[in-house]
This record gives sequence, structure tokens and C-alpha cells, in this order.
Amino acid sequence: MSLNQQMWIDRCHKYSYIDGESGFQVNFAGMNFQEADLLAVESRIPAVHAEMQKIELGEIKNPDENRKVTHFTDRSAYTGGQEFADVEEFVEAIRTGAIKGSKGQKFESAIINGIGGSALGPQLVQMAINGPYWNELSEAKRNGYLKIYFLDNTDTAGGVDVFEVCDPATTLVVNISKSGGTQETKNNMIFCMEKYAEAGVDFAKHACAITMQGSELDLFARKNNWLKVFDMADSIGGRTSVTSVVGHLPAALAGVDFKTFLSGACHMDGLTRNSQFDCNPAYMLAAMWYMAGNGKGDRNMVIVPYSDRLILMSRYLQQLVMESLGKELDLDGNVVNQGLNVFGNKGGTDAHAFIQQLNDGRDDFFVTFIEVLEDAAKAPIAPGIAMGDYLHGFMIGLSNALRNKNRNVIEMRLEKVDEFNLGMLIALYERAVAAYAEFIHINAFHQPGVQAYKLASKDVIKLLTNLEDKLAKLGAFSGTVSEFAAKLELTDNEFELDGILAKLAMNAERRDLAFGISRTWNNDKGWIYTVK
Repeated sequence: MSLNQQMWIDRCHKYSYIDGESGFQVNFAGMNFQEADLLAVESRIPAVHAEMQKIELGEIKNPDENRKVTHFTDRSAYTGGQEFADVEEFVEAIRTGAIKGSKGQKFESAIINGIGGSALGPQLVQMAINGPYWNELSEAKRNGYLKIYFLDNTDTAGGVDVFEVCDPATTLVVNISKSGGTQETKNNMIFCMEKYAEAGVDFAKHACAITMQGSELDLFARKNNWLKVFDMADSIGGRTSVTSVVGHLPAALAGVDFKTFLSGACHMDGLTRNSQFDCNPAYMLAAMWYMAGNGKGDRNMVIVPYSDRLILMSRYLQQLVMESLGKELDLDGNVVNQGLNVFGNKGGTDAHAFIQQLNDGRDDFFVTFIEVLEDAAKAPIAPGIAMGDYLHGFMIGLSNALRNKNRNVIEMRLEKVDEFNLGMLIALYERAVAAYAEFIHINAFHQPGVQAYKLASKDVIKLLTNLEDKLAKLGAFSGTVSEFAAKLELTDNEFELDGILAKLAMNAERRDLAFGISRTWNNDKGWIYTVK
């Protein structure tokens, strides 16, 4: 749409939401919608709002798993509960040295072992509040709080890297798994246990768990007398768990004021409970996503915070948005293949990264710029101009350039990056995702696609186990993957066999195998594998 300056100003006044108490602001005027489009979406808000109220009234809102959804309501009561007090007491005992490791030394570091929401939320909070160099500060500057490291994959490199800098004798391991059986988390736990055993350190005196009561992890931790076990609610999903004990313990160990973080989230919850469409920033945000993508996710969501501390925001939102909204079926069982792709960077780094495409390339996105008003330092550059002014100028210049090409832009503004404002930001997107799910009539709170890949991976592991038995009985043999597949009567699994043989050959010295295996490259036949 082409607007003169006064029309643009009028549109900004009409389609901006401002919370005077917190200073939070979001401007939707740069999105390409007409008043009639907005009115059509607004007519659906009463139904959306009714469904959102059902969440807070404790009705089943995850019908596939027959679960309530309580992350909105639980956090409002969490700070007054026993678990909050237990976490704070435990962390203070760790910080002061009242609780020491098995060799009598004060804890210096914590490894947070979790995947998905069990890591992404705590990582975002840690980076946003403490910055990227927290672990390099002295203990005095950290006020006794711990260095924080994350194991968030089943890649052995992560484990090797973390124990290059973490001494088991002074390191706490926080194992987070809602189900208690998450394979990636279990793998890292076993890896850690082996490292502690090698160092002669009692792992149980260095371990705690966050999991559901009665889970495999819960039972294992209690049986082995771990330091502490904290209960996680069945009704809180991993990607919405950062305002629960899952986010609390890692944050508190690093000195983050979690109570203020929850205050910010609860403040935004209050704003986004408003039934009036234009007075609810989450409903407006969800409506913009819906209109921009024609209700089918036809445009990508680009997240660009103009803040180094918020660089992990797009990564966090990838899980929250894509795992919640990427669904094959709607609530009636119809095939809809819904979803929103999310990618992002930080401004103004983005201007030297992917902004070229946003400006000149495919018009298949809408971008949200998140500006932080408060500068971290004075930093004068020229008379009357500070370093932070350039960051603001780059953002507004880019926003104007994109709008002049009729690209879709949302501008969001926070006063500062602190616990309160981060809590607000997370709560806003949680509510917007839940509302958008009602617009498109899908279940935002399950993840059947994730379960599908887990089941498929189990088949590969089973094939690997069977293959090792077959190779041990095979005797000396050399050949291509196809020849191995024929020899072992696994022709239907030749694709999987190719990957398994390659993995075994590259790691023969790192496995306790009953046979030797290697590979050489043949220009005519490709990889030739040899088993002895």
C-alpha cells in the first residue's frame, strides 16, 4: 500500500498498542492489511477468546493426550508455592557452599542437561540477562553463583567440550526431562556419569533432576539418592516450561531474579486476557500472522531483535511457534498441513546477512523488529550522537525501506532487557501462538511429528544392534554397501545400512565391537567396506 506521511502517521496511531505501565509497545501499521480484512478477523475473536478462557479454567485443551494446559495459570501461583521456596533454598545453599560436592569442594559450575524446551528457554534467559561472557567472570563478580553450560543434543562433541572446562568435583548436573525417558537427555546423563566415575567423583552427590513424579528419571534419581528432585507438571509442555521450575532452577543458579521474570510474564498475561481485540496485543499479533499468511502460513516469520542479548530469541521462537503450529491435521482430523516457518538474526548484523533478500528478494515473509530503548553504555560517537542511536537509525531505516517496497513489518519496543521485560516478551508469544492455533483450528499443545521421528529412530537403532550381531558372525568380507546388503539379506535396508556402516567404520576404535571394520574409496565402485 502506498501512503503519504500523514496517512502513515494516522495509521500508526490507530494500529499501535502501548502499555504505559511497562513501556511495552508494538506497531502493526506496517503490515499490509485493509480495515475490512481486520474486521473479518476481529469477528472471530469472541470464539478465540472463549477457547483461551477454557485453557485457564482447566478444561482439556490437549485432547490428543487428554491433558490440561496450565503454563499461564501455574506461573501466577508459582512464587507462593513450596517448590519455588525449595528451589531458592537449594540454590542459596549451593551459592554459599552450604551444599558442597562429594569431595568437599564448593560448586563452581552447572551443566544443564536437557533438549528442546528444557534447554532453549533456559539458554535464552541466561543469554538475555547475564550476557555471553558470564562464565568468564570471577566468582566474586558472579556473587557466588555458578557458571552455566548446556548439553542439549546427543552429540558426543558437546560432552567432550563441556568437560574440557568443567571439573566434575565442582560441577552440578541438572537433568531435565518431563517424561523422564527422553533419549537424548538420558544419553548425556550416562556420558556424565561415566566422566564422574573416571574422575573418582560420586555423581549422585552432584546430580539433581526436574521431571514428572513416577517417571523413569524420577525413580532413578530417588533410588540413587541424588541431591534433589524437583517435580514438573504433566500439564506444562516443554516449549512452554520456561516460566516453571524448568526455567527457574537454571536461572536461579546463575543469579537471575526469577520472581521478577515471572512478574513480567504475569503482567503480560493480564494484558492478553483482555477480550477486546484492539486492547489485546497477543490477539492482534496472532491476527497479523493469520492475515499475512492467508490463514495457511504462506509467509515466513522473521524475528530481528536489535539487541545482542536477544540473539537467541529467534531460536527460542522456532520451537515455540513451529512445534506448536506445524500440524498435519486439524482438530476435526482434516489434513491441513499448517505451520509458520521462523528464522532470524540480530539487528544490525542482519543488514550484513539476510536483509538483502528481504529487501530485494522474494516477498514471502513478514518481519518483526524488536527494539530495546535503553543503551548499555553512554558510548558517544559524535556530538549529540551515541552508538545506540546508530542501532536505532539502522532499524528505522530498514523498516522504512521495507515498507516502501510494500513488505510486511511489525515494530516492537521494550524499554530494556531485564527479567521483567523478557518475561513479558515470552508470555506475549506464548499467548499469540495459542490464539493463532484457535484461528486455524489445530491443537497447539501436542507434537505428533516429534514422536514420529523418535519411533523411526528406534527402528534404526534396532537395525544397528541386529547388524552388529550379523557382522560378528560374518567373518572376513569386503564389498560395497550393496554387496553387504545382499550378503546379510538386508536389501530392503540398503539406505540405512550405508549410514550405519559408515558410522561404524569411522568409529571402530571408539566402539567395543566383536569385529574390525574399515573403509576405502574406490573410484569405480565407491566405498569398499572390510570386516575382519
